[in-house]
Amino acid sequence: MTNPPPPGNWSDPTWSAQPSSPAPDPTLVAGQPVPAQPGPVDPYAPVDPYAPVDPYAGGQPLKGQPMPGYAPPGYPPPGYPPQYPGYGYPQKTNGMAIAALVLALVGIASCITAPVGAILGHVAQKQIRLSGEGGAGMAKAAIIVGWILTGLLGLLILFYVGAIIFAIANSDNSSSTNSY
Repeated sequence: MTNPPPPGNWSDPTWSAQPSSPAPDPTLVAGQPVPAQPGPVDPYAPVDPYAPVDPYAGGQPLKGQPMPGYAPPGYPPPGYPPQYPGYGYPQKTNGMAIAALVLALVGIASCITAPVGAILGHVAQKQIRLSGEGGAGMAKAAIIVGWILTGLLGLLILFYVGAIIFAIANSDNSSSTNSY
């Protein structure tokens, strides 16, 4: 079916190429929602394993109301707080990582515990990798602080040894020239 020619005796090529709209459905009432049209069923579509099923209809999903005792779809079950992804029980911190960081920081004053803290930090990192515990940042901080303080301690010892050697070398020359 084609549309009548436009007034004014001019031709519009799009009018003749477009079919007219189909006749309205007499069962539809104005202002009422249009019922869903059944479409082709995809046999490979995923099935929701948690959807409530009707035990009397061969395991088919329920239509309309949820099963008795279940919350309506889209709402959490009553009595439970909402769950947020990524939030759970706090992770246990590795005790050796804590000890390593404490010993590395105490090494500022004692000078001897800094390398012990750094070595314990390496051991704690290995334990954390194997067990999945928390405290990786503390272990890394203990390693960094421990080895930096150990390096500074080594430089300080070298400075003292150099100063002692310099003092001994200068004292031998001065004592031999000043004889009474």
